[in-house]
Formats: sequence, C-alpha cells, structure tokens
Amino acid sequence: MAIDVRNPGPEYLAFWREYHLCTLTTQRPDGGPHVVPVGVTYDPEAGLARIITNKSSTKVANILAADRQGGARVAVCQVHRGRWATLEGLATVRTEPELIEDAVRRYAERYERMPVPNPDRVLIEIALDRAMGRG
Repeated sequence: MAIDVRNPGPEYLAFWREYHLCTLTTQRPDGGPHVVPVGVTYDPEAGLARIITNKSSTKVANILAADRQGGARVAVCQVHRGRWATLEGLATVRTEPELIEDAVRRYAERYERMPVPNPDRVLIEIALDRAMGRG
C-alpha cells in the first residue's frame, strides 16, 4: 500500500516512532544486496530518514561507491507481526557535526537510550521518495 512520504497518516507515523530495529538495504559494488540491522528515525516533515553509524562500515562504503548521481538508492524496513513499513530514497553520507548531533538526539528519543560517543560517527541521510506499509 503506497503512503505519502510527507503526510503518512497517524498509524504509519506512530509505527515509526515505536521501538523497532530496522533493516537497511544498500547495493554492493558487485550489484548484490547488502542488508543489515540498523536504528532508523523518520522525519516526514523534512522527508528524511536518518541512520547513525561508523564511517568505516560497509553500508557507508556502499553508499559512497554508488553516490555518483547525488545519492545511492536504498531502502529501510521494519516489521512487527503483521505490520510492516518500508521507506525508500537516495542516501548520502553526512559528516557535519550539527547534523550528526541532531540525528543522535532523534535516535535517543526513539530508542530510549543515548548511543555511546563515537568520534568516527557519520550520518546516513535518506531523501525519501517512496513509502509503503501495512498497519
């Protein structure tokens, strides 16, 4: 079921605010999918999903390798019993401290814990253009 990325409706948005681990799917240089568990925050007003991670991670390397057209096509997904939600868009790696701090704050709010400090932390920012789900 297609969802409006910027106006998802209260049930869809509530699902994205619950504590659920997600998966991020990026494309490896050989074309294969790379799927890993991540914490994701969803900001429909900005049309963004955010993931904090280490700059040396494979997911970051995959995004940087594919980032030739202004972003790498990715998907994040979460599932709980019969409910599921997927967000898709173009991912870029951001290193600006103020953006990372904001993403850490959002992560702490959703996942009810502050991540440990990490000087190698970066932000994967996904400019969303598609949302699907069933609640």
